[in-house]
Amino acid sequence: MLEPLPTTAWNRAAATHLLNRAGFGGTPAETAALAAMAPGAAVARLVNWEEAPAPVWRPDWATPDPNRGETLRALRQASPEQRRRLQQERNRERRRQLLQLQHGWLQRMVTGPHPFQEKLTLFWHGHFATSVVKVRDPYLMWRQNDLFRRAGAGSWRALLSAVTRDPAMLIWLDQAQSRPAHPNENFARELLELFTLGEGHYTERDVAETARALAGLTLDRRTQEPVFRDRLRVPGDKTVLGRTGPLGVGEVLDLIVAQPQADRFITGRLWTFLAGAPPTPRLQEALAEHFRAQGRRFRPFLQTVLQSRDFHDPAVMHNRIKSPVELLAGACRQLERPLPPAPACAMALRQLGQEPFNPPNVRGWEGGLAWINTNTLLSRHNLALLLVTGENSLAMADRGPTRKPVRSAAWRTGAADPSALFSNEQRRDPGQLLTAIEDRFSGAPFPDRIRTSLREYLNAQGTLDEEDIRGVLRLALCTPQFQLH
Repeated sequence: MLEPLPTTAWNRAAATHLLNRAGFGGTPAETAALAAMAPGAAVARLVNWEEAPAPVWRPDWATPDPNRGETLRALRQASPEQRRRLQQERNRERRRQLLQLQHGWLQRMVTGPHPFQEKLTLFWHGHFATSVVKVRDPYLMWRQNDLFRRAGAGSWRALLSAVTRDPAMLIWLDQAQSRPAHPNENFARELLELFTLGEGHYTERDVAETARALAGLTLDRRTQEPVFRDRLRVPGDKTVLGRTGPLGVGEVLDLIVAQPQADRFITGRLWTFLAGAPPTPRLQEALAEHFRAQGRRFRPFLQTVLQSRDFHDPAVMHNRIKSPVELLAGACRQLERPLPPAPACAMALRQLGQEPFNPPNVRGWEGGLAWINTNTLLSRHNLALLLVTGENSLAMADRGPTRKPVRSAAWRTGAADPSALFSNEQRRDPGQLLTAIEDRFSGAPFPDRIRTSLREYLNAQGTLDEEDIRGVLRLALCTPQFQLH
């Protein structure tokens, strides 16, 4: 298994599949450029982003606050009325920063030079799901996001160590509150269950002993840096996963990563994210074995996966429902249009069920069919209307039953430009236009029923103008072929 895809099987449809799963889709020109390469070279172009590093994305406020101690002290010493006013100001600033944080990351997905780096960052954000609602600090959320971006394709052991010491994670799962008399078990439990091994592959004693081994690891609230305080350490031996000794943070992580189940667990999660369904038992063992052979490093492992026959199997293609983030970023890329303003993006993703930096719980987003229900399906159709025509019915729905128009410039977004997407000949001829739309959004012809419906719509318009073309673009974005990839 995991044999390379032969050159004879590499074509435009395969390149479209790769761009969709290892990124957020592409334009016809990007797809054609990738299809002209050998499959191994095409995958390497996406995976080896460190060969052409992009500038670090850092909002101007994403720095440690040297006055943090004084600010917290002033807040504690203020009168109730002053405290309320200061807290309101802090909350407004946090909301502004979070909006900028979400939009900045989306912008990298849409226009950044390394879409697979951002796609992998999105995976880790769901795997190590952490919410700003509890962390309450956009700087720490940016810092975690940057960690995933920098270290997400490297060593599993190194990434796990960095996440264990990540300030946002220390707050999110209460490790910063752990005390030797009663070691907090929240992080220890999720470390074993959600991050590395999965249910049924550890005991309650493993959780308790891991918590004891991690005691002392905490957060300096003043500097916002992880620290190990020896006075909070639990002395003596601990027994974790069958090993007894004076175990500390590093030893516990070594023990976890060395478990064969840890290899199966993380490679299975990655395969499911990229392929849209869990691996078969036979493929699961092949993935784990290859991961171990690569020194548990993600980049070479992912490079093998993305150019494998298994990944390009027809059963894997066009079977995965796009997450809201993928839907928004992918539509903007394929429509070659700017990302809507930050308030509009945040509102759309909230209605669709996936707000970056605010997962629903420690398990992250469920994904798959959970993305689709009566409300979110309507919101997906409204998003298509927004991106193609600029009409913001999403915002009106978000304002309640009055559905008053939104007049603020912060919500305005332009329409797609048909003349930038299609040639003069394609815009005049319904058949050529439909083929060009299929090529842009699917990489393959739509099913006959969908194709017939779209062709009937175009034929009914007579001479096609820009509004007619926007109309068929909106319908195309609402088809199952676009909602799946």
